[in-house]
Amino acid sequence: MNKIEHIGIAVANLAEAEARYEMLLNTKAYKREEVLSENVITSFLMIGETKIELIAATSPESTIAKYIEKKGEGMHHIAYAVEDIHQEVKRMIEQGFQPISKEPKKGADNKWVYFFHPKSANGVLVELCQEIA
Repeated sequence: MNKIEHIGIAVANLAEAEARYEMLLNTKAYKREEVLSENVITSFLMIGETKIELIAATSPESTIAKYIEKKGEGMHHIAYAVEDIHQEVKRMIEQGFQPISKEPKKGADNKWVYFFHPKSANGVLVELCQEIA
């Protein structure tokens, strides 16, 4: 793992959250992106070398909508940048981390993404992400 790539925050209203985080971080969101496969829309802000990803549901069936319904708004995951997502997935599974899916999939911000269950990391959803070449 190279660095924390971003921190994902589940929000109910993207426009309101974006305005609040722009004030908090004293910077403007630089990108919005809809991820159709996940039924979400994201907004990215940069602070130092780390991104903050605000994530809002576009459908009541999305995992973000279900997450907010169950737990409320808040930190959803921490994403770590990796050079070889397949190698890191294999390593983590061998070390006992519980995968959520079978293969990496295309996520926001031109990344391959893969998630590990929060029970594997003291209650924190772990995302691996690799730049799509």
